[in-house]
Amino acid sequence: MSEESILTEVRGHVGLITINRPHIHNAIDSPTINLLEQAFCKLEADERVRVIVFTGAGEKAFVAGGDLGEMNARQGLAHYREFAEDIHRAFRRFEASDKPTIAAVNGWALGGGTELLLALDIRLVSETASIALTEINLGLFPGAGGTQRIIRQISPCVAKEMMFSGDRISAADAVRFGLANRVVPAAQLLDEAMALAEKIARKSPLVLKLLKRALRDGADMPLTAALAHEQALVSLVFDTRDAHEGMSAFLEKRAPNFTGH
Repeated sequence: MSEESILTEVRGHVGLITINRPHIHNAIDSPTINLLEQAFCKLEADERVRVIVFTGAGEKAFVAGGDLGEMNARQGLAHYREFAEDIHRAFRRFEASDKPTIAAVNGWALGGGTELLLALDIRLVSETASIALTEINLGLFPGAGGTQRIIRQISPCVAKEMMFSGDRISAADAVRFGLANRVVPAAQLLDEAMALAEKIARKSPLVLKLLKRALRDGADMPLTAALAHEQALVSLVFDTRDAHEGMSAFLEKRAPNFTGH
């Protein structure tokens, strides 16, 4: 894994990915997005890892968007066939993963940085963070899934104001609008994200997988079909050892030991 752009480590059952380009506020170019996807896939395939956390290096930025030097040198067809193809594939991979993901947003999440957090499950934001879809200020608009994810996640009128104005919103407003879970003091952000990841990792990884599929697949179904999908998946859970371990542990007044079986 590149020491300069993407760092990864495994702590117990938690995988940590750090986007490490602080000299350009962790902006992402084509090589970086491909390395980011490779790092994620490696952690996703690691049986030790049950939850994956994303953060940025340094104190200023989570991801300050795309690398404009690279983007400005590209024409439309090349962009469509290269960077846009790569970033859409990668962000969809993160979003569709069976393993829960957490964003530890340690600073600016601008443009592609906001689009990245929109593809992750849980978002903790530093008190110093700011969130924005700034593409309109550059004569562009969000093209890494942002237009479609944000309009499905928050009030359409708020989403449109963000995209039409390109203005930054504070960490507190990100929570108020439903873009993030909570604001955390900057010095405690990664510790709190890792503690939450460890808490989730103690649950059944198999049940988390089926739960994520119920949520992900059901969102694209009519309610009647989604309810039937939920019914089928939760019925499968009753065939798992973890479900009976969890219920037995409760009845026996002890902590459960979930193994993913």
